Amino acid sequence: MPTVAQEGEFRFVVRTRDHPPAHVHVLCADGQEVRINLNDGSFLDEPPPSKKRAILKAFYKHVKGIRDAWDEYHERRA
Repeated sequence: MPTVAQEGEFRFVVRTRDHPPAHVHVLCADGQEVRINLNDGSFLDEPPPSKKRAILKAFYKHVKGIRDAWDEYHERRA
């Protein structure tokens, strides 16, 4: 479960044996976890309302590296 980016309290993880659609797991320091679809930037899980904006800001700061990691681990299948 490689961490592909980190920003503040958020750790972005791409699981090497995960399923489509292409997505990233966002692990929050308080133990909460949400997934973001890499194809359109939408949340696959409802984020904590107080963290939604900060998660998206951090995600878009690192989106290219996150997508590159997904493509590398999944051979551009999804």
